[in-house]
Amino acid sequence: MRLEDTQGKIFNIQHYSIHDGPGIRTTVFFMGCPLRCRWCQNPESQGFQPVLFFDAEKCTGCGQCVEACPEGAIQIIEDKSKTNRERCRGHGNCVEICPYDARSLMGRNATAGEVFEAVNADAIFYQNSGGGVTISGGDPVAQPDFAVSILKLCRDAGIHTAIETCGHAKWEIINRILEHVDLVLYDFKHMNPNVHQDYTGVSNELILDNARRIYHTLKLDMLARIPIMPGCNDSAENLKMTARFIADELDSTLAVHLLPYHRLGETKYDRMEEPQKAVHLETPGDGRMQELKEMFESFGLTVTIGG
Repeated sequence: MRLEDTQGKIFNIQHYSIHDGPGIRTTVFFMGCPLRCRWCQNPESQGFQPVLFFDAEKCTGCGQCVEACPEGAIQIIEDKSKTNRERCRGHGNCVEICPYDARSLMGRNATAGEVFEAVNADAIFYQNSGGGVTISGGDPVAQPDFAVSILKLCRDAGIHTAIETCGHAKWEIINRILEHVDLVLYDFKHMNPNVHQDYTGVSNELILDNARRIYHTLKLDMLARIPIMPGCNDSAENLKMTARFIADELDSTLAVHLLPYHRLGETKYDRMEEPQKAVHLETPGDGRMQELKEMFESFGLTVTIGG
């Protein structure tokens, strides 16, 4: 089978991104993730099935979606449509028929060729800015064949490639994908394996081991990304352990990006009609982020807030 024909699932292609690697980039968001972070910013991407978003403010309760749903998953309650998420299969009939755009479907099938065409259309911006393509998610490790096909097509076209990953996959999968990657954006959630398990659904041993092997065995360019989640992973003890791991077990020259929590995931859970799954955290202020930046810099690291 040709690389172009490899099929996979994505939920967005974001053009003109400046936050997922150097220069102007096109970020391809994959469906599927091995983690279940409580603070997930893209909860619609955790599985592989398309996810229905619902905007209650746009719904008039006209009932056309009720008739359109082949699963009988929708009913009108208090003049608004309500979806039984256990019965919904993401057919999208309700999205197509809604006259008020109250419903949208996140996630679709795509071929590597289709994705490459979208990425390659922005090639002039990469050339002028030193940018390229970044595959993200979800997490691309959940669809390795699809990831490899897209990356190889881009590499063959001279496009700089990057991957954003949590690193939770067998080494054989990681190694196979990274053969076609120029830059690894690597996420560190928490250093305590038990706490990591509690917050993400998996321990961190494999993640940390893969980080070591990527940097020291594959010798790839790597950038450490650390989400700052108040009350979850922002204790001095945990962040000092994180900084020490990066500086001592990887390299003190490794760039670090501290990513302050934002509340996008909460809004998405509302649109998924599952508000009970959202965590409600405060966004850390500028002063707090500056304190953390200085703390990481005390370990000899080069640190950026955001990115």
